[in-house]
Amino acid sequence: MQFTYYGHACFMVETAGKKLLFDPFVNGNPLMTGFDINTIQADYILVSHAHGDHTGDLMAIAKNTGAKVIAMAEIADWVTNQGYSNVHAMNYGPAQLDFGKVRMVPALHSSSFPDGSNGGNPAGFVVTTGDGSFYYSGDTCLTMDMKLIPEYAGLYVAIMPIGGNYTMDVEDALIASNYIQCDKVVGVHFNTWPPIAIDEEKSVRIFEAAGKELILPELGKTIKL
Repeated sequence: MQFTYYGHACFMVETAGKKLLFDPFVNGNPLMTGFDINTIQADYILVSHAHGDHTGDLMAIAKNTGAKVIAMAEIADWVTNQGYSNVHAMNYGPAQLDFGKVRMVPALHSSSFPDGSNGGNPAGFVVTTGDGSFYYSGDTCLTMDMKLIPEYAGLYVAIMPIGGNYTMDVEDALIASNYIQCDKVVGVHFNTWPPIAIDEEKSVRIFEAAGKELILPELGKTIKL
C-alpha cells in the first residue's frame, strides 16, 4: 500500500492495483505552487465533502484521467451536472467495487460547494482490499461514531485531519486512534493556512508517548505504508 501526499487533504492510496485519489485540491494550496495536476493519474476519485479545499481540482482531474468519482449522492449529482458521467453515488453504507469494499461513514462537519450547491452530508471512508483496510475520516471533529469503525474492519492505517480549528487537532486524533483501534495514523489537513498550523515535532511526540505512530507526510512525496 503506497501513499502519495498532494497537500492539505489531497492524497493518493495505491492498493490492489488501483490508484485511489482523495479530495482533489492542489491548485489553490499555497504550499503546492507550481505543481502540475496533469501529472496525477487516478482510477478512482473519492470525495469526502463538497468544500472547495477538497473539490477544487475535482473536475479537472476527473476529466483528465477518466477516473470514476465516488461521492455522496448530492456531490455525484453536481459532478454529473458538470457534464461528467463516470460517477458512483453513495450514502452511508457499504458498496462493493472491483478493487474491494468501500464503506461510507459519518463525519461531523459541513458540506456545500463554493457555488452554494448542496453537498449532502460530509463523510469518511473505510476501504478494504486484499492489501488490508484503511480509514479516511474526512473533515470531522472527534465523534463517538468512530467507535463503530472496528466493527467494519481491522485497520492497518488511518488518515485523519490534525490541524484543529475546522477539524480534530492532534490530541483529538490521538483519542480517535483509540476509538478506531489503530496505532498508525497519517496526519492531513494541517499547515496549509495559519489557523491549522501545528508544531510538527510536538505532534509526533504526543503520539509516541502513547505508543503510537503519527506520520506527517512530505508534500509531493510517496511513502510505503
